[in-house]
Amino acid sequence: MKISISRLKTISAVALLGFTSLFGFTSQAHANECELTISANDAMQFDTKELSVPASCKEVTLTLTHAGQLPKAAMGHNWVLTTAADMQPVANDGMAAGADKNYVKDGDTRVIAHTDVVGGGSSSSITFSTEAMSATETYKFFCSFPGHWAIMQGSFIIK
Repeated sequence: MKISISRLKTISAVALLGFTSLFGFTSQAHANECELTISANDAMQFDTKELSVPASCKEVTLTLTHAGQLPKAAMGHNWVLTTAADMQPVANDGMAAGADKNYVKDGDTRVIAHTDVVGGGSSSSITFSTEAMSATETYKFFCSFPGHWAIMQGSFIIK
């Protein structure tokens, strides 16, 4: 079977475009796996109890959206990430820190990441490193607004 030079060039070009598209799509899909969104409402609920990212994500961007109507002084929400063991002590210390500090104690090394407190119709984003996190550790996310952490919490998993 003979293949002409022009036919060989066409086959090569199509193959090259296919590989480029495949690798371009893979890079885009990987980037999206490292971006998370979560929503909270006036009923003190997150829209999910579990968030996960692949271990290949070196950093994660999380966006919290408050889908409710109430202002942040009345029903504000934030998103705080800690180990499971640190969740309650961090929440307690956050209440003492107050609204001006987004209910997170200044310099608290137990806090892996946190957003600002937002009211209805607002959002806040945070980008944080996952390099020190382990797939074998149990992580929890929660809202540290006073009285919310016991209800508004979930698991954060490194896969």
